[in-house]
Amino acid sequence: MATIVKQLRAKAVQATLLLQKHGCVYDTQLNMGYIASDRHAGNIWSSTRFSRNFSSQAAFVEGDDRPPSLRKQASLKEDVILRAFPRKNTGKIWCKKERKVGLVPSIVFEQENGHLGGNKELISVEKKQLENIVNKIGQTFFLSRTYDLEIYDKPGGELQKKEKVLPRTIHLHSASDELLNVTFIRAPPSAKLKVGIPLVFIGEDSCPGIRKGGYVNTMKRVVPFVCPADAIPPFLEVDLSTLDVGHKILLRDLKVDPRLQLCHTDSSLPILKIMGTRSMEEAAVPAK
Repeated sequence: MATIVKQLRAKAVQATLLLQKHGCVYDTQLNMGYIASDRHAGNIWSSTRFSRNFSSQAAFVEGDDRPPSLRKQASLKEDVILRAFPRKNTGKIWCKKERKVGLVPSIVFEQENGHLGGNKELISVEKKQLENIVNKIGQTFFLSRTYDLEIYDKPGGELQKKEKVLPRTIHLHSASDELLNVTFIRAPPSAKLKVGIPLVFIGEDSCPGIRKGGYVNTMKRVVPFVCPADAIPPFLEVDLSTLDVGHKILLRDLKVDPRLQLCHTDSSLPILKIMGTRSMEEAAVPAK
């Protein structure tokens, strides 16, 4: 068993060095490499990726199947209105019928305890509208912002009510990536909600450690905070422009609104570290 572990580690190191040789950044959390030269607005995310051992489950957890850029985030209007209609029936057969007519079965819960039998409401949201938003900004960014939900009695009918909601989960088909269902929780201004805030890395082009040949070892791309419903940031910027090889950015280094409360008990956990290559490490060791 020890021999097998050593062989796997050696292959992982070889893959990391190969990606770096071709100008790529290796992400140990998602087990994948990104082309560092294909950047958008200083964002480390790339539209092209080399995946190894990557599953649809990992894509669902992180929601990073289509990483957005800052420019895409800025292009999305702050107040997005989702149109929905009441749904009386449940079950696979009825949900399939809803999807065939261009609707996505959804549920609105009463904040965090809705699954325990709170004020639950069955609705169906327009599929085309949801797909446009998710494809434009990505799943992670879709789950980190609130929306105005308008519920009509029927398509083209009268408005019944309007409320602020926060997407909690989004489920996609494992093969076709079709939207299957979405879960929302109500987000009145007085509510405090636990939200996973995505991180956007900027300043990579001017990062001293990367310019010397190092690479970014990312530990976290989403950080959970307890936020007031009216103060949820769509993302947090992480500046890499001053980091040299060996430098880290910790959770406590994030610049956030004082009203936001970090969910992690240990704020000394690292978000990323600028790593050096083996040749850089060997050059740093003085010759005997």
